[in-house]
Amino acid sequence: MRSRTDNRGPRYRAVGVAIVVVSTLALGACRQDMHNQPKYRGLRGTAFFTDGGSARPLVEGTVARGTLQDDAAFFTGKAGTATVKELPFPVDDGVLNRGQERFNIYCTPCHDATGSGKGMVVQRGFKAPPSFHDERLRNADAGYFFDVMTNGFGAMPDYRMQLSARDRWSVVAYIRALQLSQHAATSDVPGGDPTKAQPPAAQPGAVKH
Repeated sequence: MRSRTDNRGPRYRAVGVAIVVVSTLALGACRQDMHNQPKYRGLRGTAFFTDGGSARPLVEGTVARGTLQDDAAFFTGKAGTATVKELPFPVDDGVLNRGQERFNIYCTPCHDATGSGKGMVVQRGFKAPPSFHDERLRNADAGYFFDVMTNGFGAMPDYRMQLSARDRWSVVAYIRALQLSQHAATSDVPGGDPTKAQPPAAQPGAVKH
């Protein structure tokens, strides 16, 4: 049992109350400092700067982190004023798969899955795009397709916001694959001419239909 002469309880309560009061005052002061500091709100004018705007213009040449475009051919599809003839990076299965995925999402509504220009929106009255299998487009530079996707052409809008630069090149690679699928020479087919391939030998006991 605590002695009747033990008065630590009231003393502890007084100390606790003092700590709470000091903490509240400190937090309140900090909060007011944060709220009442001088600042400008976005798009509000000011008489402090001669141009009347509170927001300061960016330093000339400023670019966002990770968006420096120091490879003109990669980001424009051109070398000077001429479109580049080949893709700027090697093409593998990953590139073709990515290109097919993006093509099916963004291109097939107009160009259809084969690139013939008979997509679903064309069947419903939209202006038909040229077929990728036309001689003109089969002979076009790779950079031409990239430039059209980047800047649009005729009735086709640009897709620079929907497709990153690498994705646009991946779509170009897939367009080349579509073109090759319709105009491949026999030498392009592993094993020779598929039209001359012999049917597999019948297995013993197989039922003929």
